[in-house]
Amino acid sequence: MNETLRTIATRYSCRDFASTPLSKLQIKALVEAALAAPSAMNRQPWHVIIVTDKDLIEELDREGMAILAAAEDQSGYERMMARGGQIFYNSPCMMMVAADGSNYAAMDCGILSQNVSLTAHAIGLGSVICGMAGIPLSGANGAEWKKRLQFPEGYDFGIAILFGTANSSKDPHELDMDKVTYLDKAEGKSE
Repeated sequence: MNETLRTIATRYSCRDFASTPLSKLQIKALVEAALAAPSAMNRQPWHVIIVTDKDLIEELDREGMAILAAAEDQSGYERMMARGGQIFYNSPCMMMVAADGSNYAAMDCGILSQNVSLTAHAIGLGSVICGMAGIPLSGANGAEWKKRLQFPEGYDFGIAILFGTANSSKDPHELDMDKVTYLDKAEGKSE
């Protein structure tokens, strides 16, 4: 099997990180993978923020968990509590991706996050794409968090990716072939 296809097939969402810091070389590889991502009309509607300040990550985590705990719908809080009570799973490195809000920014930030997650797996790191990182930014202190994270003016949360050495592993999700429809012009019908 081709190495790229193997990386895609074996990558999983890691939710159990060791606190071991990433090396400068690992971070450089992740940043370069992010910036190499394609975007609609090459607008690159993102700004990448690398957070390795463990105290800051833990503060964000506490804020997010407090917001979830206070929410009327407790399903998010219960899910996070079942996973150890942390949004960021002890990750020593977070890539916060700020988006400029343009038409295709959400899609483009998604492409960037996949580039980075696959790169992390290819270089032996665990990763998880973390939409819940936006919770602290959407709360009452959101503007202050954006300032502390040095979001550029006019940018909002796009996506975040967490990285680190995985404490455990798991199998990737099963492929659900029922999610695929094949249309064959020669047959004039779908399979």
